[in-house]
Amino acid sequence: MTLKETLDFHAERINTPEFIAADPVQFPRSFSTLPDIEIAAILAATLAWGRRDMICRDCTRLLSDVMHGRPHDFVMSGEYESLADFNIHRTFFSANLRYYLRGLHAIYKRYGTLADFARHHDIKSDCRPGFAFAGHLADALADANDGARDSRCLPVNLNTTPLKRINMALRWLVRRDGIVDLGVWDDTVMKPSQLVIPLDVHVGRTSRIFGLLTRASNDRRAAEMLTDTLATFRPEDPVIYDFALFGLGVSGEKP
Repeated sequence: MTLKETLDFHAERINTPEFIAADPVQFPRSFSTLPDIEIAAILAATLAWGRRDMICRDCTRLLSDVMHGRPHDFVMSGEYESLADFNIHRTFFSANLRYYLRGLHAIYKRYGTLADFARHHDIKSDCRPGFAFAGHLADALADANDGARDSRCLPVNLNTTPLKRINMALRWLVRRDGIVDLGVWDDTVMKPSQLVIPLDVHVGRTSRIFGLLTRASNDRRAAEMLTDTLATFRPEDPVIYDFALFGLGVSGEKP
């Protein structure tokens, strides 16, 4: 098989409903209204580092136990301000959650949805809409927190970060093949062709094995380079190959 045929084979094999149960994409998929889906996507992606079983355990605790299965209502009620101090996931604590939710409260109060927030800032006109979205989101969070920046919520340096977690949340929200990703944002927000691959250690390792990536660092430039290479195979949907690269990497299978 050609390299494209190999990637297509593994993407199709892994991009199935069975993928959902062990992945944090299950959390936004468990809601029906756009604000709930968006908040669950952003928060689940924010916690998505480390072992997937631990990520899913802690997302369940956050969305079900802390937020009572009503993420948008919880954000808008301001209940987060009275949370006791506790560890949510690894180095992410309730203080970090309060920081994030203050910003989301302000966004939802003004715009109604993150999609409309993104439309207001016309992110689709940027050459990298995901990074533009993250920049506007970081500014909104800082504005709601007396100008403070919290790197445990969003990366501080958008020029160097691969922005893996936000790019993953955007994959969930924007890709719409009806299998794993939800595709609840339409082309007036951004197109699937504008997504950047969520580059992590698994995707980076598999990409180098395939010869898709020669850059040693898993940074923004590497994420952009890899995405541009994948776009030569499928320009309308380059991030479909996240399933192949991540799936092979996390399973330890030989390509």
